[in-house]
Amino acid sequence: MKDYIIRGIDKNGSIRFFVASTTNLVEEARKIHNTSPTATAALGRALTAAAIIGITLKNKQDTLTLKIKGDGPIGSIVSVANCEGEVKGYVDNPHADVPSRSDGKLDVGSLVGKNGQIALIRDYGLKEPFVGYSNLVTGEIAEDLVSYFYHSEQQPSAISLGVLVDKDISVRAAGGFMLQLLPDVSDEDIDRIEKILKDMKPISTLIDQGLTPEEILEEIFGEFEVEILSKTYVQYKCNCNLEKIEQVLISLGEEELTKIIEEDEKAEVVCHFCNTKYRFSKDDLLKLLK
Repeated sequence: MKDYIIRGIDKNGSIRFFVASTTNLVEEARKIHNTSPTATAALGRALTAAAIIGITLKNKQDTLTLKIKGDGPIGSIVSVANCEGEVKGYVDNPHADVPSRSDGKLDVGSLVGKNGQIALIRDYGLKEPFVGYSNLVTGEIAEDLVSYFYHSEQQPSAISLGVLVDKDISVRAAGGFMLQLLPDVSDEDIDRIEKILKDMKPISTLIDQGLTPEEILEEIFGEFEVEILSKTYVQYKCNCNLEKIEQVLISLGEEELTKIIEEDEKAEVVCHFCNTKYRFSKDDLLKLLK
């Protein structure tokens, strides 16, 4: 089944819902970066979150970047998305791992760490992007995003993100949901949501059981009579190319480029997001220098 996100609103127009299935997307990221099981879960959650928030952008050229930096061994987690469901990401230390929790679940919180920040950057092509920050709460990512939306954007939200890693370390199931309360939501609806969230199964379990985003929406929030407004397919896609990498080398400046030519006579640039290697001979570098 292809990965996709559905977006909907309840019959009263007071709650927005987003549900995503991202198993293939996260598995592609795992293959590219050769991540450890816990790093796969951390990166997968970040990619899923970026994909969900990314579809709220208005224009194709707009980008959303989610950056998470705690004091755990994984280092920084970066994921980038647009409104068309194209997502990419990486972590500083893809092979970092930690022991599982006492309940047997992957300990993403310890891998990420609690001391640090989460940043959401929306680039609309203007002089300066919109940047919001919030301190990490648990390192589990979903809880940190809920805290971010509440404190940085004054947007009450509920978010669940899950990645189920199989015994062969491949991604068995991945996905998530986000709901956001609009200003006219009733206290009664808030109480109903809190009860639902307390009793619901993990999102990765529902996806592993074969449920589609539409079925998950009905399973968890069916009592709200949600109207589905859109469906967006998502995929792991990096937009790097030779021309962009050449511009990166040119941006180093004449002095630095000359130094590379004299000392190394070649250069290799590796894309963080897709691990594609771009190799430049001495003649290639001389052309860029000119």
